[in-house]
Amino acid sequence: MHSFGVVESFFLIFAGAAVVATAALYTRQPLLVAYIVIGCVLGPHGLKLVTDPDLLSEIAEIGIIFLLFLVGLDLPPSKLRNMAGEGALTALVTTVVFFGIGFGVMAIFGFGTGEAVVTGLAVTFSSTILGIKLLPTTVLHHRHVGEIVVSLLLIQDLIAILGLILLASYGSSWSETLESLGMALLALPVLTAVAILGVRYLLLPLIARFDAFHEFIFLLALGWCLGLASIASFCGLSFEIGAFVAGVSLATSPISQYIAEALRPLRDFFLVLFFFTVGAEMDVALLMDVLLPTLFLAIALIAVKPATFALALKVQKETVTTGWEVGYRLGQMSEFSLLLSYVALGAGLLTEEAALVIQGATVLTLLVSSYLVIFRYPSPIAPSARLRRD
Repeated sequence: MHSFGVVESFFLIFAGAAVVATAALYTRQPLLVAYIVIGCVLGPHGLKLVTDPDLLSEIAEIGIIFLLFLVGLDLPPSKLRNMAGEGALTALVTTVVFFGIGFGVMAIFGFGTGEAVVTGLAVTFSSTILGIKLLPTTVLHHRHVGEIVVSLLLIQDLIAILGLILLASYGSSWSETLESLGMALLALPVLTAVAILGVRYLLLPLIARFDAFHEFIFLLALGWCLGLASIASFCGLSFEIGAFVAGVSLATSPISQYIAEALRPLRDFFLVLFFFTVGAEMDVALLMDVLLPTLFLAIALIAVKPATFALALKVQKETVTTGWEVGYRLGQMSEFSLLLSYVALGAGLLTEEAALVIQGATVLTLLVSSYLVIFRYPSPIAPSARLRRD
């Protein structure tokens, strides 16, 4: 089979994604599922047209780097303080419940304790991409339900960052793991201090002087994101954590929202590649061998997540209607679930079968959850004109 280069691979990925995305929009499917489907079709386990594992791995990592940079840009310290009330309590309660479900399902089907723990962590997150994209920006996003959804997603993102730190520190023994974790916890505040000082004494003066040149702001933000990511990797952390710190350090700048908007198309470009990689690395034949635990996990989460969020928010004095809407909007697994499965697989904490359970359940919950939302609540892609809001 002929091996395609980078240009040909990108053509196949984006042309194929455009075709499948067109069908997805007509049938009201989430676009990220379309990207995963085209990855399954073109990847090593499908038509074998895009098969370079190094290329797939690198483009996936770049997509997550930009995703976490933009998450950080939306997390100024003032917002972190404001999330310490109702949102934090609800996130804590639901995290415990969802962890128990993931752990229990894997244990029932005979997977090891380590695999059950990683799965339990992976299922606690809801999709930031899907959650935000299905919020009507002019109707709901700045109202109470939108505020709850965004707050819970941001708290879950912080938990995901902590999970990545723990997985990145994993070693072959407890002593090695503790040593790596200690180094990471020491490196993180140092990296944060460097980022804050760099923004205050380098980036902000440059931005103030050359803010009329938009392409310079764009290049400066890219350099800051990738520079902090590289420093974090050198310090024993991960590229993704460095990008997150870079975003948070810039979040206090008045130009942070402009940077976030300017980088979103670039982020979307690499996220297409990331979700393509998810599909390309999904061995459908092997997935059939773990189909039962995958379906069981997905069905359990789809059934329990909305009800758990609704109950937790009811305890917090929210209305029943608000609680259920938030629950349905957050009733899926996340792109962070996929990322954790890759990191854990590389660290030897997951077998390929266990990783496929996480990945398959993630795709299924994203698909079913999007249907439950667009047929019940206002969203930009609702099939009913009564519910369609943008």
